[in-house]
Amino acid sequence: MVQHRTMLAVADNSGAKKLQCIRVLGGYKKHYAGLGDIVTCVVKSAEPRAAVKKSDIVHAVLVRVHKETRRPDGTYVRFDDNAAVVIIDKKSKDPKGTRIFGPVARELRVRGFTKILSLAPEVV
Repeated sequence: MVQHRTMLAVADNSGAKKLQCIRVLGGYKKHYAGLGDIVTCVVKSAEPRAAVKKSDIVHAVLVRVHKETRRPDGTYVRFDDNAAVVIIDKKSKDPKGTRIFGPVARELRVRGFTKILSLAPEVV
């Protein structure tokens, strides 16, 4: 579960290193985000001379969350950290970076993030 002010790791090479969630998208009463949800974030630290700078406002999709997520077959999936991938815009759902680091959840396929799944080294 990711909520307002949660710090996120970045799982792509967009140039950002740390993100802070400032808004969970999906309705005015939605307080928590899970796998595959889009959140609005501010870049807290970034690499020098990168496309994304510190204090930029970006949209990101959650690819790993520490809170366990139940799957329809009864199994649970949980990751070691909260990580997100910076996306260009909410409509096209294309990532800003060209590489994805670490495993990503299979739940992204249902949400329409097929480009992120194709770039990922491992789908869990």
